[in-house]
Amino acid sequence: MVLSEQSTFMRRIIALRYLVGFLGEKSQCNWWPTSFYETSSIRFLEPVFSRTAPLAQYHGAVEAARRFHDENLSVGSFHIFRLPEEIEQDLHEMVQAQLLELFDPGLIVDRASALNALSKVSNGAAGEAVGPVLVGKIDELRASALLDKIGAIYQIALSSDTHALPYLVA
Repeated sequence: MVLSEQSTFMRRIIALRYLVGFLGEKSQCNWWPTSFYETSSIRFLEPVFSRTAPLAQYHGAVEAARRFHDENLSVGSFHIFRLPEEIEQDLHEMVQAQLLELFDPGLIVDRASALNALSKVSNGAAGEAVGPVLVGKIDELRASALLDKIGAIYQIALSSDTHALPYLVA
């Protein structure tokens, strides 16, 4: 894969994680019981993570989302919060290196702004879905259309107060 295609792929997954991670929190759609993106949490995190508080927020929300998905999906399935180890390592390195460029706090001001940003990142259409939704095989993840579909499923579910968990199989 060409380096710029790899970078675009990684950025899209990080954007999906960022937006869905925010939207799934307690004060938005209440999919998981965390509040990492609340105004008060940044004040709590900054003394401990003085230069990396936004990174701590992101990782906290991603871990909460990962647990929620893992509890509601079959063992061995993949989702945007649990990917093969080599992709997870590449994502981690990109987030560490480009923290400020990847996270725009203006996208997660409130639920409406985050849903709007999610619809732009998704670029796709999906029908109404509830519960676990098989979207394809993990080998197909790099296809832009599959990421679009995953984003669209989340966008519809999060805007209609339902749970839909797109997942992939080996």
